[in-house]
Amino acid sequence: MKFSITTIYASIIWLVLCPWMTELSAADSDRPNVVFVFSDDHAVNAISAYGGPLAEVAPTPNIDRIAREGALFQNSFCANSICGPSRACILTGKHSHKNGFMRNDGKGFDSSQWTFAKSIQASGYQTAVIGKWHLHTDPVGFDYWEILPGQGHYYNPVFLQMDGSQKKFEGYVTDLTTDKSIEWLQQRDKDKPFLLMCQHKAPHRTFAPALRHLGSLDEVEIPEPATLFDNYANRSATLAKNEMEIDRHMTWAYDLKLRDDERGDLELPSFRNYGTPEYNRMTSEQRAQWDAHFAPKNAEFVRDYRAGKINDRQLVQWKYRRYAQNYLETVKAVDDSVGRLLKYLDDNDLAKNTIVIYSSDQGFYLGEHGWFDKRWMFEESFKMPFVIRWPGMIKPGSRPEAMIQNIDYAPTFMECAGLPIPEEVQGHSLMPVLRDSSKKVRDSLYYAYYELGEHAVPQHFGVRTKDHKLFYLPATDEWQMFDLNKDPSELVNVYHNPEYSAVRTQLSQEYERLRRKFDAPNY
Repeated sequence: MKFSITTIYASIIWLVLCPWMTELSAADSDRPNVVFVFSDDHAVNAISAYGGPLAEVAPTPNIDRIAREGALFQNSFCANSICGPSRACILTGKHSHKNGFMRNDGKGFDSSQWTFAKSIQASGYQTAVIGKWHLHTDPVGFDYWEILPGQGHYYNPVFLQMDGSQKKFEGYVTDLTTDKSIEWLQQRDKDKPFLLMCQHKAPHRTFAPALRHLGSLDEVEIPEPATLFDNYANRSATLAKNEMEIDRHMTWAYDLKLRDDERGDLELPSFRNYGTPEYNRMTSEQRAQWDAHFAPKNAEFVRDYRAGKINDRQLVQWKYRRYAQNYLETVKAVDDSVGRLLKYLDDNDLAKNTIVIYSSDQGFYLGEHGWFDKRWMFEESFKMPFVIRWPGMIKPGSRPEAMIQNIDYAPTFMECAGLPIPEEVQGHSLMPVLRDSSKKVRDSLYYAYYELGEHAVPQHFGVRTKDHKLFYLPATDEWQMFDLNKDPSELVNVYHNPEYSAVRTQLSQEYERLRRKFDAPNY
C-alpha cells in the first residue's frame, strides 16, 4: 500500500494537534468512536432539518437533533445515484469505475481492495455492520456483521449470519436493525474504540411503514410538488420515456397497497403487478392492524372511482398522496432508530467521544417531475443528506456550504482515526470543514450513472458547480445544462442558449478535466 508523503505528514500533524491524542502511543480509548446511521432512498426534502414544504408535515426530530448539536451539510451529493454503487463509493472513497461496483447487476463487490473498514479494524477499532449491505458479497473488515439478503423485507425479515446461515425474525426491519445494533454495542469490547454501521432498508420501495405509524399522517395535508405534472418539455425526450412516473408506473398492490381482492373487477390503469410480498409475510395479527388502516380507505377509493368521482388528474393526486404518506410514515421508524441510538450513547456516557453521522445512499423523488425513484443527476436524487455530530470538534448548528460527495466519507473516517489516507482514494477528508464550516472541499463534482436501462433511465455523466450543471447522454448524443440559480427545478435546458456560451465552454472544460483526473472510462 502506497501513501503520499504529504498524507503521512498531514496525519502526523493531526495526531500532534488533536486534543484527545497528543502522542502516537495514546490509548485506543482516546480515539473517537463512530456511529454511522445509513438509510436507503431518504430524500433531503423528507428531513425537517433541511427545511422545505414537508418539514412541518413530517418532522424528523432525532435526525434534526444531530444537525442541531453538530453540522448539516447543505450541498452533499452522491457519485452514482443507485443503492449498491453508493455503498461501494463510501467504503472505498473511489468513484464507481475505480472500485468496480458500477451498477446493481448482481456482480459482487471486490472485497480484496482497500476499504476504510479494513484499515480501521486493523488499527484497533472494533467494527460492525448491521442491516442492509446490498453488495452481493460478505462484508470484510468487520468483527461482526448481520445483514439483509439483497433488499431484504420490511416485515419479519431474514438476516444473513456470519456462519453462513439465515435466520428469520418476527418484527419490523428498522426496529430489528436497531435492536441488533444496540445489542452489539452492549456486548462489544469496552476497551476498544468502535465503528458501528447501522444501515436501514427504509424508506426504500415498497414504502411499508411500521404498524405503529400507520395513519399518523391521516389528518395532515401533504403538499404537492410544483412539478408533479411536469410535461418534460425543454429537455431531453428521454425523460418522458422513464418508467418511474407516479401516474403510469406505480403498481397498485406493490406500491399503493391496494390488493387485487380489494379492487375486484374494477379496471384501473396499471403498470406491472408485483403482488403483495410484505402483506404475505405478515402474521395474522400484523395483517389485522394493516387491514384496519388500509381496507376502509381502499374501499372508499374503489367506490368513488367506480362512481366516476375521480378524474385522471385526481387519480394522479390520489396516487401521490398515498405514496407520499406511506413514504413519510416509513421514515418515522428511521427517526425513531436514530433517537434510540442517541439515547444509548447518552445513557452509557459515550456521547462525548462518539461521532454520529446520519446519511442515505442517495436522494429520492417525492413527486418532483412526477416521479418516484432516483438515478438522474437532477438535484432531488443527486443530493443526499449528511448531518454529523462531534462534541468538541464541530460547532453546534453549523451549516457548511461546501460541496461534498460520498467518496469523501472514507478519507474522513481515516483522518478521524488518525490513519493515513491511501493515494488511490479519490475523495477528500472533511476534517477541515468540520473544524471550520466556512472551508470548501472542491469547486466541482463529477457524476456517473452506469445502469443499463433500469426504469428506462439512460446512462449519463456530468459535472456540477455551485451555480450550474452539465451532463451528457451518450445513447442520444445529447447535452443537458441548467442554471441552478434561475432554474432550481431544472426545467429548461440552456445548453444551446447563446447567452450561456461562456458557461457552456467553462463547464465542458471542467467536465473533461474531472474525467482525466479520475481516469474515467470512455462511453
